[in-house]
Amino acid sequence: MNMALDTRGTVTVTDLDDPFTVDSIEVYVRRQRGSLFHRPAWLNAVAQATGHRAMGLIAEKMGAITGWLPLTRVQSRLFGKALVSSGFGVGGGVLCDDSEVGFQLCDHASQIAAAEGFDSVELRGGAIPEGWTRHEDKHCGFERELASDDEEQLLAIPRKARAEVRKALKSDLEVRIGREQHDLAEHYSVYSQSVRNLGTPVFPKRLFETMLDAFPDSSDILTVSRRGEPLASVLSFYHDGAVLPFWGGGSRDARAARANELMYYELMLHARRQGMRRFDFGRSKTGSGPYHFKKNWGFTPQPLVYGEWVRPGALARNVDPTSASYARKIALWKKLPLPLANALGPLVARDLA
Repeated sequence: MNMALDTRGTVTVTDLDDPFTVDSIEVYVRRQRGSLFHRPAWLNAVAQATGHRAMGLIAEKMGAITGWLPLTRVQSRLFGKALVSSGFGVGGGVLCDDSEVGFQLCDHASQIAAAEGFDSVELRGGAIPEGWTRHEDKHCGFERELASDDEEQLLAIPRKARAEVRKALKSDLEVRIGREQHDLAEHYSVYSQSVRNLGTPVFPKRLFETMLDAFPDSSDILTVSRRGEPLASVLSFYHDGAVLPFWGGGSRDARAARANELMYYELMLHARRQGMRRFDFGRSKTGSGPYHFKKNWGFTPQPLVYGEWVRPGALARNVDPTSASYARKIALWKKLPLPLANALGPLVARDLA
């Protein structure tokens, strides 16, 4: 499906099932220094794990890509229908050679949403067109350079947090890094406990499996254990010189053991040894506990700018777990037995893309 882009070229809707198209987009993402969430491999992994179809809009001129908007078609009975750029990502807005092309891509996305009955289009980063709702006070990102050696990395951590890391280093904790089924099982065991304790549904284990398969050379799992019992674990990605600890958590015993502190410090060391230069601590809700944890580690919060178009007469979907409307549900979810939470959680969380 092609749509005119004035005299500058065309916009093509693609469903990412053509290897040549996928390769062309990957090249463009690298050239534009796009995020992990702009990559077709990310979109396709989300689709494979959740059933929400991947697609995107490509702007081209004279056979060359000039813009790319990745989209996940989220269709949920609980949370409504939305075109999300990019599903389960914290980034993934428009990539383009110039803002005019970017705004045209956004306009076409809203036209598709209106024609196909989607309630909204969500942009996580990138240029936000005039007339779209703009959010820049809800989330912050945290990123800084990695140090040149282990001791310097430890000294780069502010004093109070560094003291906790030193205590963890002197304890009987063990660190394992891998990508095998054993690593995934330990990670999911810890992660599912962590999100249940926060009152949110856990993502399908299949999502983590497909992500590891989609990024075989740029993802792994680091787990901190004590006497064989996993206490904290994080699934990380490596992209454009940065490590992204993306899905991580700890058990109730992790705090007293300082397992989370050791986990992130060891990941910093591991990432540097893999040739990474930066530590991308991901996004956190402004003012939240994780927000302050990252600040205490010496990271400076950077506001993230998101945008949203809502179809006339429709309501924007609300998937923010910190929203007041979810307070009672969160309180109840925290009380669920873990096996029940793990059985019900993926059915809900798959639609929170």
